[in-house]
Amino acid sequence: QVQLVESGGGLVQPGGSLRLSCAASGSISSINAMGWYRQAPGKQRELVADISSGGSSNYADSVKGRFTISRDNAKNTVYLQMNSLKPEDTAVYYCNADIGMFEYWGQGTQVTVSS
Repeated sequence: QVQLVESGGGLVQPGGSLRLSCAASGSISSINAMGWYRQAPGKQRELVADISSGGSSNYADSVKGRFTISRDNAKNTVYLQMNSLKPEDTAVYYCNADIGMFEYWGQGTQVTVSS
C-alpha cells in the first residue's frame, strides 16, 4: 500500500510564494517520475511540472521561470517551490508518482492566490 501525502497549500497574495511537499510512504521499491498537477474549477487537470528519478524536469509554459520542482530521493519526497504567484494559479494541486508498475495520486491541496 502506497500513500502520497501533500502539504503546504494555503492562501497567498499575488506575487507571494508557497512551497508544496509530497511524501510517499508504504511499500516502495523505487520511484520513477514524480510530478505536480493542478485542477482549477471548471477546468481539466493539467501538468504543472514533473521530475525524473535522475533529476530531469519539465514545466508547463505557464509556470516556467516561476515554479521549481525538486525531489529528495532519500526521503521519497517531491517539492514544488512556487514564486510570483498569480490569481490564475489558484487550483487544487495534486502530487503524482510512478512507483513500480503503478501510478499514484495524492489527495490534493488547495492553493488560493487572492488579495
